Amino acid sequence: MAYSKGDEVSWKTSQGTTHGTVKEKRVKEFQHDGQTFKPEDDDPYYLVESEKTGSVAAHKESALRKKS
Repeated sequence: MAYSKGDEVSWKTSQGTTHGTVKEKRVKEFQHDGQTFKPEDDDPYYLVESEKTGSVAAHKESALRKKS
């Protein structure tokens, strides 16, 4: 499932489920917060802004779920 900018999504963390908004899709290697991410053709990364903290993190498409 592909996500678009503005989609509300959720993902699992050690503290439970977190919610946020998709900001950008990344399909080529990139750096974020000092880490290098290498998306795969069938599993791109998305930059997602946390609803609770406002921080932006990179998540694989396979880790995200569309918020219902």
